[in-house]
Amino acid sequence: MTTLIVNAQVVNENEINELDVIIENGHIQRIGKDLQHLAADRIIDAKGQYLMPGVIDDQVHFREPGLTYKANIYTESKAAVAGGVTSFMEMPNTVPNTLTQVLLADKYKIGADTSLANYSFFMGASNDNYDEVMKTNPAEVCGIKIFMGSSTGNMLVDSPEVLEKIFSNAPCIIATHCEDEPTVRQRMEHFKEKYGENVPYNIHALIRNEEACLKSSTFASSLAHKHGTRLHILHISTGDEVVLFERGIRTNGQILLSSGQPKLVTAEACVHHLWFDAEDYHTLGNKIKCNPAIKAPHHKEAILQAVLDNRIDVIATDHAPHTIEEKAQGYWQAPSGLPLVQHTLNVMLELNRAGKISIERIVEKMSHAVADLFQISNRGYIREGYWADLILVDTNAQTKVEAANLHSKCGWSPFEGVNFQSSVTHTFVSGNLVYENGKFNEDVKGQRLLFSR
Repeated sequence: MTTLIVNAQVVNENEINELDVIIENGHIQRIGKDLQHLAADRIIDAKGQYLMPGVIDDQVHFREPGLTYKANIYTESKAAVAGGVTSFMEMPNTVPNTLTQVLLADKYKIGADTSLANYSFFMGASNDNYDEVMKTNPAEVCGIKIFMGSSTGNMLVDSPEVLEKIFSNAPCIIATHCEDEPTVRQRMEHFKEKYGENVPYNIHALIRNEEACLKSSTFASSLAHKHGTRLHILHISTGDEVVLFERGIRTNGQILLSSGQPKLVTAEACVHHLWFDAEDYHTLGNKIKCNPAIKAPHHKEAILQAVLDNRIDVIATDHAPHTIEEKAQGYWQAPSGLPLVQHTLNVMLELNRAGKISIERIVEKMSHAVADLFQISNRGYIREGYWADLILVDTNAQTKVEAANLHSKCGWSPFEGVNFQSSVTHTFVSGNLVYENGKFNEDVKGQRLLFSR
């Protein structure tokens, strides 16, 4: 089937132009003006709407295998495409942890069978699976994930010898969760002694504090520079850490420094660290408990500024659902993580409406730069010959967040009650119209991401 999209405001490569786009055989076949005279099986008049490359989310937790009572690849990919996310990279802290190539292959099989979005899965590192990590194929796997602070799933890598060994020999990019474990544990014990079980929710930002984040991120960055390793530090939650990163320039499919050298250490911001702050614990409590913690208000402004000046390279979600019953437990028992993937683009478009970031920059940080950073083959841009991962967005149509219209299996959202002033109307995944005005076409599944490495 060929699809002709006409009269769209095409957002691509720092420009917005009214153009028509033809999709054929899964790819963008032609881009131009006045293509309405050409024949097509389906014509979509996108007058007044933005046509963007689909969002590529480089950090999600879809909980399959082993934790499917919370979520699974099918349900969370459904939430993803409803929110304009056409590709995702999923984390290894499932059950069992993805610590062998066999277990990694199992996840790819689940993705091929059930995912509505394109997919890739990180290979997990532990203190004792070095040989398995080294077998990772850089052309077919997004990267290696190292938890340098313990989080959901207990995959902490704290052996200095193992870290040195992996950083010195990694076959592809390393992505890290950075929180200094001794600092977190010491502060946890301090506040347990002080409060016992009756803990105020905002204590989370004091336990997993700025010092823990900066100390760990500094250590990871030093390892990368020592060994010349491509490192991507996930979910920056403090303005303190921003000093670790140099400004990047996205040029010809690469992220470079002003010197022209490739940027060795890149960074990610997540939408919840740009939207919420510590004041929100008073109303949302454990619903916004996550690792690293949402912190004081000045941090979200510093993180956004680092996004704008290219010290932080991409924007993602760290989508991490738990059941509402789990979140309703006391502070010490409630797990960290929140569901976000269905509204990631809505959040950023609200910041655009507030005058804080341009639509062109949103597309750069959520599509172009992710494709460049991970060297994803033929995705992330609106270019002839590229895969047609495309979304249509109406910035004059509200999205009211309520339980009835959530697609994540956990059935709740920290945004419930919010009226976002934008709506994703169409989502194309590898040329297939998977989502249209609230309805899904599940006949064709997403594809495995490949990497030009």
